[in-house]
Amino acid sequence: MNTPIMPDDDAWFDASATPGHRFAVGRFWRAMPSGMPRRWWMFRPFDLVARHWPIGKRRRGVLVVRMDGIGDMVLFRRTLDRYAEIFGVERSDIIVLGCRSWASVKDGIFAGYRVHAIDEHAFARFPLYRFKVSMWVRRLAPAVAVCDSFFRRPLMADSLVLVSGAPRQILSLPHISERTRPLFTYYLSQATDIVNTGLYPTHEAVRHARFVSALAGRPIAAEPPAIAWRDGPNPARGAPYIVLNPGSNEPGRRWPIASYAAIAKRLRAAGRRVVLVGSAEEKIPSPALAALRNDVGILDLTGRTSLPELMDVMKGAAAVLSNDSGPAHLAIALGTPTVVVVGGGHFGSFFPYPEGVRPDNARFVFQEMECYHCFWSCHKRKTKYDVFPCISAIDEDRVWRELDGLLARPAALREPLHAG
Repeated sequence: MNTPIMPDDDAWFDASATPGHRFAVGRFWRAMPSGMPRRWWMFRPFDLVARHWPIGKRRRGVLVVRMDGIGDMVLFRRTLDRYAEIFGVERSDIIVLGCRSWASVKDGIFAGYRVHAIDEHAFARFPLYRFKVSMWVRRLAPAVAVCDSFFRRPLMADSLVLVSGAPRQILSLPHISERTRPLFTYYLSQATDIVNTGLYPTHEAVRHARFVSALAGRPIAAEPPAIAWRDGPNPARGAPYIVLNPGSNEPGRRWPIASYAAIAKRLRAAGRRVVLVGSAEEKIPSPALAALRNDVGILDLTGRTSLPELMDVMKGAAAVLSNDSGPAHLAIALGTPTVVVVGGGHFGSFFPYPEGVRPDNARFVFQEMECYHCFWSCHKRKTKYDVFPCISAIDEDRVWRELDGLLARPAALREPLHAG
């Protein structure tokens, strides 16, 4: 029980720099753990009932818990194809438990796997919905349950692994803060295997490779993200176009909208079409953009595309310029030339991609500051709606040079990537 799995090949991972971990607790503490948030106590009766509900059928297959966003899903996708060999099962015996935020693209991206999406926000807030989902997970009766996310919420991901009751429960060693330490101690103490994927900051693609390497018992190299996607209807079809994605679910990560407007003007001056994308909530009022929207060469699809349609648009683009967000990962994985404006909140964990993982179609622009790695808890902005200083400081000319350089490459170098 609770066996730390450590890689033993220093050529691909310095195990000496990352000590193993064990999480052992007494019966009394497990029964009455200290330091737990109020929500855990509210959920606990429902979780315990689900965890111990009799199932009466043979356990089989692998449950993979992915309670995270679109970008995390993209970075994880290629290593999922290692699971069938590692666990000796068919792809159809692997169940991916994912989030509703990317449910609409699961059939295209996860062909051959069983994927079930839940409302992650409702699961974290409403006991009855949580109980319904937990009972469904319990009745799956997996033989193995896995969660390899480093940044995760234990009340979501770890609790789903636990209620599965799988005889083998494999978790990665997560990012643990003082606030989350009691929760993670509770769940990790009940795991059968804990995989240490390295110290912060380590890029997520590298972590995924280390995770499957530890399970396979041999080095498996990290790979650039790549996803297969349909050749579907494209609402932006026509002459070549460049996609601008000026939104983000975190306002602080939005490069100033005036800078996006300036880039759009440069593109139009060069005779290129521009397509604006984003969710309806990300439609930013801007006099500069309002004037541009009257240009027939600028198509505003903000709030007008589903996630599958957004992927169709990005796949067909000559290039994409995006903030640090899930769509940026999607664009890169689709093989589209992509420039990403990167901040320092958890620099190196998601963006930029390290050498060996960064595909040739991706460029990252950032302005290093002494306050990098703030985990987006910035003390330098006045309100939560202000742009993070590390992002607002990024020069427009630098972004333009990277974008213009990608657009100048021969068309043969801009063929889309395809996942294996």
